[in-house]
Amino acid sequence: MIADRPYIANKIIESVQTFNQLIQELDADQFEKSVEGKWSAGQDLAHLIKTLKIIGLAFILPKVLLKLLYGEANRPSRSPEELYEKYKGNLAKGGKAPAAFIPKKVRFAKADELLQQHEYYGKLLIKRLNKISEKDLDTYLLPHPLIGRITLREMLCFTFIHTNHHYRALENKLQGH
Repeated sequence: MIADRPYIANKIIESVQTFNQLIQELDADQFEKSVEGKWSAGQDLAHLIKTLKIIGLAFILPKVLLKLLYGEANRPSRSPEELYEKYKGNLAKGGKAPAAFIPKKVRFAKADELLQQHEYYGKLLIKRLNKISEKDLDTYLLPHPLIGRITLREMLCFTFIHTNHHYRALENKLQGH
């Protein structure tokens, strides 16, 4: 199934809200605690915000610049399921977030501000999504550090896949797995 704009918008909002609800349930220790070198919940949140900001910027670049920098697709966009499998596979091979996306330590005092930012940047991305044609979503490419060059549509799908991945990882950390 190829995800259309309404589906993508709904999934992005849903993933942001679900992740934020989990964060809102945490106390200071749960929010700040890092176990066995894994990120804290606050760091996960900060990482997701950085990701949304960067992806959002790509959607305001002129199409001619996107084409010049990253080219145009020579294949159809993949489904969210196909993207998730590729992402999981590359993580299993040792793929990690690039240095620019690795968050610093995050204090609980910043939680409310970060939750607001997460929601804001999610909504901003959807505003930008709604200004792009379905055709353009499948035409222009962006670089992804683990998956390679992917279409704008795939990057948007990756956004909710990525948020849901961090949600599941955080749930597991909180349950001590």
